[in-house]
Amino acid sequence: MKILFVSLGCDKNLTNSEEMLGLLYKNGFTFTDNEEEAEVIVVNTCAFINDAKEESINTIIELAEYKKTGSLKALIVTGCLAERYKSEIIKEIPEVDAVIGTSAYDEIVFAVNEAVKGKKTECYKDLNRLVETDADRIITTGGYYAHLKIAEGCNKRCTYCIIPKMRGNYRSVPMEKLVKEAEYLAAKGVKELILVAQETTVYGIDLYGKKSLHILLDKLCEVKGIEFIRIMYCYPEEIYDELIYTIKNQRKICKYIDMPIQHCNDEILKKMGRKTGKAQLINMIERLRKEIPDIILRTTLISGFPGETDEQHEELMEFVDSMEFDRLGVFAYSPEEDTVAAEMDNQIEESVKEDRRDEIMELQQEIAFEKGDSMIGREFVAIIEGKLADENAYVGRTYMDAPGIDGNIFITTDEEIMTGDFVRVKVTGSLEYDLIGELL
Repeated sequence: MKILFVSLGCDKNLTNSEEMLGLLYKNGFTFTDNEEEAEVIVVNTCAFINDAKEESINTIIELAEYKKTGSLKALIVTGCLAERYKSEIIKEIPEVDAVIGTSAYDEIVFAVNEAVKGKKTECYKDLNRLVETDADRIITTGGYYAHLKIAEGCNKRCTYCIIPKMRGNYRSVPMEKLVKEAEYLAAKGVKELILVAQETTVYGIDLYGKKSLHILLDKLCEVKGIEFIRIMYCYPEEIYDELIYTIKNQRKICKYIDMPIQHCNDEILKKMGRKTGKAQLINMIERLRKEIPDIILRTTLISGFPGETDEQHEELMEFVDSMEFDRLGVFAYSPEEDTVAAEMDNQIEESVKEDRRDEIMELQQEIAFEKGDSMIGREFVAIIEGKLADENAYVGRTYMDAPGIDGNIFITTDEEIMTGDFVRVKVTGSLEYDLIGELL
C-alpha cells in the first residue's frame, strides 16, 4: 500500500514525521510523492499561529479531494492541529479517517490499518509521555544533515504561545538514546546534527537535576562522522557558563546560537511572560560576543504585541540597529485562542503589526547586507548542498547558516564536488543574504 506523507511546520515536527515514516516502512508500507496514486495520505500538521493553522486545514481539504479523483482510501491527520482540535477535525472534515495526537504518533501503523478498513480512529495518549519507537528514522533532509530532537514540550508559559497545551510539559530525551541516534544518523551519512527542542538550554534538568546540554554536546562531539553540531532555540536567560565554554572550545560545535528574544522593551517582555529584561539581553549578547568572537547570533521578534506603542516599536528598532544581529526574523503577532495574550486589551490592527514587522525587516536587511560585505576576503569551511544546473557552481553553507532558514554560499569551481563534502572556500562577493566564493 502506497503512502504519501506531508510534513508541515517546524523541524521538531519533521523529526516526528521521520519516525512515523520509519514505523510505516518497517511494517511493509511503501511511499510515493504522487497524490494520484497514493492509497493513504498522512498530513503531519502545525497549529502554532493562524497562518500555520490555515495552511494545515487547506492542505487537508485539498488532499481530501483525491478520494474522488485518485486512489485515496484513507486520510490521516497527525501533529499539533490534531492535538489541539481532536474530534473537531473528523466532524468538520468527514473525509478524514483518523486523527493522532502529538504524544501518540507511535500509533501511526494502527491508525492506518484501521482507516483502510473503513474505521474512524482517534489516537490520543498522555500528553506528558515521551514517545519511543522501535524503528529507525527515515531521513528526509537529503542525507548529509539531520535534526536531533533532544526534548519534547515546554515548561515556559509565554502568554502568546499555545505550545504547552499541544506538546505538554518539558521532558528530556535520555542522553544515551540521543548518542545512539546520533551514531545511527552518522552511519547513514549525516555530517551535521542540528539540535532542536522547544527549548534546548534546559536539557536534562528533569532527568539529571541540572542543565546538561554541555555534557550532551561533549558526548555528541565524540561521534565519528559528525563534523558540524548546531544548536537551536536557546532561551537567553537559560544560557549558562559551561554551555558557553563548551561551544567555544569544541571544534565540531558551530559558533552559532539561535536565541529567540521576541522583544526588548521591559513592559512588553513582562506582558509576554518572558523571563528577561532589556539589560539582561544586552549583557548576554555582549558576553557571547566577547567569549566567542566569531559567534553568529540568530533571533526572532514579535511585532505588534497587544498594547505595543509607537515608542516601544521605535525602541525595538533602535535595539535591532545597535545589537546588529547576524540573522533575524520577525513575526507579526498572532492572537491564539486559549492564550492569555489573546484576551489582552489594546489588540493592534493587522496592518499596523505588518507595517512594524516590515520596518524591522528592512532595517535588518541593511545590517545583513553590510555583514555580508564584511565577509569578503575571509576563508571558511563549507558543507556542499548541491550543484547549480548547467553551471560550474555549487551551493554550500558555512557554520554561519542553518539549512532552510539562513543563507548560502555559491562556490565557483571546475572541480567535481559531492553533496555533503566539506571544502575550504574564500568569499569573493555577497549577494543580498547569500555569499559568493571560490574553492581553495
